[in-house]
Amino acid sequence: MLFGLLDVSPWQVVIAVLVMTHLTIAAVTIYLHRAQAHRALVLHPLVSHPLRFWLWLTTGMVTREWVAVHRKHHAKCETEEDPHSPQVVGLRHVLTHGVEMYRGAAHDPTLVDRYGHGAPDDWIERRLYSRYPLYGVSLMLILDLLLFGVYGITAWAVQMLWIPVLAAGVINGVGHYWGYRNFETPDAATNILPWGVLIGGEELHNNHHAFPASARLSSRWWELDVGWIYIRLLSLIGLARIKKLAPRPMLSPEKKSVDMETLTAVIIGRMHVVARYTKEVLKPVARQELCRTERLCRRKARAVSQLLAREANRLDNGAKLRLEQILRESRQLAVVYQFREQLRQIWERNAPSQQELLRALQDWCQRAEATGIQALEGFSRNLRGLTLAPLR
Repeated sequence: MLFGLLDVSPWQVVIAVLVMTHLTIAAVTIYLHRAQAHRALVLHPLVSHPLRFWLWLTTGMVTREWVAVHRKHHAKCETEEDPHSPQVVGLRHVLTHGVEMYRGAAHDPTLVDRYGHGAPDDWIERRLYSRYPLYGVSLMLILDLLLFGVYGITAWAVQMLWIPVLAAGVINGVGHYWGYRNFETPDAATNILPWGVLIGGEELHNNHHAFPASARLSSRWWELDVGWIYIRLLSLIGLARIKKLAPRPMLSPEKKSVDMETLTAVIIGRMHVVARYTKEVLKPVARQELCRTERLCRRKARAVSQLLAREANRLDNGAKLRLEQILRESRQLAVVYQFREQLRQIWERNAPSQQELLRALQDWCQRAEATGIQALEGFSRNLRGLTLAPLR
């Protein structure tokens, strides 16, 4: 019994723990995050109940509390009310005190009542999972000791630390501090890595903040979301129903006029439109304006285009001064920046009718194509052919 009922070697224990922690990660990203918090998919009870039971064993987290804290994070992102923003309290604090920050928010009944609606409220949730969350992790400790003997204590400790370190620390901390960005979201969310395997796809955090309700977190062809692979497999065998995916605008070559289809694609797919504007307009115009005399102009042009693309609320005083100087010194950069802001205003304005928004977009295209700026004119002509790709 010293080495448990399974009598396995240390390496076999390591493999078993990696499998169990990966199952925990999959349960968090598929069940808690995508299905419960964002309602991006519906799981069959044959999947949702085992995942909920496994989370009770390995984390002790209450579904309604987790859902509430996460929804408030999206609603109040990067503000003083955000339950865990490194932009507000600092990266080190989130990395070292992420669990305490989560618990503090989860134990706020007002927060849970406001943001936790729709979470499971059945008999077993009320009588066991929510009422006795520590019973689950205690039972897990007993099981680990029975199965792995003296190694069970270490196995249990790793299981208990896995989510606090990777979710409360890495995703909530590093995922809002360091990495690359596909989309210029109003917050600081980043993609930590393009291959979402270790944390089930949650590494693609910028993509998620751009399209919170999407069941798929990958956006580029070279990004991997292992959670999405599991969801697709469950869907193929009838154990999951995908409700929402990120919209994907596409160009229809035969389409030449700005119509309601164009307007819908621009509004719903605005994150893609902004990203495309940065790539097709801001970057080439910045290179053209800044690469006339400087040898290392490409790096500077890239930095300038990133500054031009950034949301105004994410600019500190120094960045605002640099932006003002750039716009004063370059007429063309000032023009394309103004057109980017005017395009953004189309989907942000409270127009009395869709027809008014359509006229505003038509007018934007006409003026853009009359500027004499080749990159802007080409973008506008392509915009006319924009339509939403079918979800798949």
